Amino acid sequence: MSDDNIGAMIAQVARLLRRSFDERARGIGVTRPQWQVLSLLNRNEGINQGGLAEMLEVEPITLGRMIDRLQDAELVERRADPADRRAWRLHITPKGHALLTTLQPFARETFELALEGIDEPSRDALMVMLDRIRGNLSRRVPGVPACLSAEEALPVAEDGPHV
Repeated sequence: MSDDNIGAMIAQVARLLRRSFDERARGIGVTRPQWQVLSLLNRNEGINQGGLAEMLEVEPITLGRMIDRLQDAELVERRADPADRRAWRLHITPKGHALLTTLQPFARETFELALEGIDEPSRDALMVMLDRIRGNLSRRVPGVPACLSAEEALPVAEDGPHV
């Protein structure tokens, strides 16, 4: 095994995936965070802003600004939550769905480029392993309050966190 640890390798691959997607989608005028919001909304239509912020691991105020911009662009709409007058439910507009349809080939191209030369059984095995890692890390760490971010919950050595 090389000197890279799994955390560094996953971070590098994730960074390169994001960069590759950004290069493909740049001409459409949508940012990757906007695409992420639209993609998650597509799978979780009607979610409230707090739930979506949690899924994206961003502060609610940050997501609120993103939703403002997407709403101004007529890609997303806020609808009153019938169960809570203070909350808003988020929905993708037809224009937002059309944009997602346009972006899907860029995502597929990015993944195909990333997985080039890897056969189907190995791809399947990779997904199983990554799903297991995600599940392992999604479990609550004993003794760490749920309100802490992942970075705050990581043990920190004198020279910084080691992942």
